Amino acid sequence: METTFNNNESLAYQKAAKRVKEIKGFYGNLTSYCLVIPFLAVLNLITDSSHLWVFWPMLGWGMGLAAHGINTFGIGKEWEEKKIKELMEEEQKNKRTFN
Repeated sequence: METTFNNNESLAYQKAAKRVKEIKGFYGNLTSYCLVIPFLAVLNLITDSSHLWVFWPMLGWGMGLAAHGINTFGIGKEWEEKKIKELMEEEQKNKRTFN
């Protein structure tokens, strides 16, 4: 019985650690964006203010950052958890049927 508890506790820890890593990755990406884009804007204005190329990296990286944020915090997390539980329950039911 104690082994089951330790396994469940270990799985919960691993899941929480993975989630923290995902969140940390997003905030690292956001921090980089907030530091690099203003630098590029200043560089663009100093070198050639007639052609504003800074909007292209801002747009591209911004879309990637938005997708990263949605993946980390938004759409799909609840569905994913529900589907995992459903598949695990189905597997347990199949094991009981064959035993």
